[in-house]
Amino acid sequence: MSQPPDEARNQWNTSTYDDAHSFVYEYGADVVGLLDPQAGERILDLGCGTGHLTQQIAEAGATAVGLDQSAEMVAAARDSYPNCEFVHADARDFTVDEPFDAVFSNAALHWIEDQDAVLDSVVDALRPGGRFVAELGGSGNIAAIVSATHAELAARGYETPMPWYFPTVGEYASWLEAHGFEVRYARLFDRPTELDGEDGLATWMEGFGDSLLAGLSAADQQAVIDGVEDRLRGDYFADGSWIADYRRLRIVAVVKDN
Repeated sequence: MSQPPDEARNQWNTSTYDDAHSFVYEYGADVVGLLDPQAGERILDLGCGTGHLTQQIAEAGATAVGLDQSAEMVAAARDSYPNCEFVHADARDFTVDEPFDAVFSNAALHWIEDQDAVLDSVVDALRPGGRFVAELGGSGNIAAIVSATHAELAARGYETPMPWYFPTVGEYASWLEAHGFEVRYARLFDRPTELDGEDGLATWMEGFGDSLLAGLSAADQQAVIDGVEDRLRGDYFADGSWIADYRRLRIVAVVKDN
């Protein structure tokens, strides 16, 4: 497969990811169900993280290959699941030696701005009639968190970056069709997600929102996080836990037989 990427978009702590953010792969089990992996299939898990869902796919009898741009994630996945193959590569620019029956992706594609390059790579990796099953953040995902963070950054004179791509159903369906896919299923839905404990939102921001806080001193980062908590506490904190306003886009598409 292709060469590893030169740099990562986000710096990942694999232990925190597996512990405090275990909801990522726990919710992803439903997407594996939508994939419906079959014995003997070759399936690529694009943005595999620490490999938990890759392993679930393999347990169905498929040959599962995980791919991730984070060397730390790939190393952790290899340690946990030596029965699966894991590749350090970039979703925007990878090639495969043998086509796959399916490409699967959970909670990864919204980190990538250049969807054109991603979908070029995905369609090239699939056999004719192969399927692409994915879930990513959809339009309006974490809107309250982003709005509160931007307000706190602006109040301190900082720029307000948007490091994620959260498309509408129509927008992403158009991307897929332009790359030779036929869209079989597309759904945008709310999925309020519990962030456990008083520190749940701060831990989320340190793990997933560090791109929003890049370039800030440690003191300013903490001040922004404190300010975000103050802005959101009334609506998004109850019974000792935070709720993140997740909205997800789930799709199934197949490569057209031409």
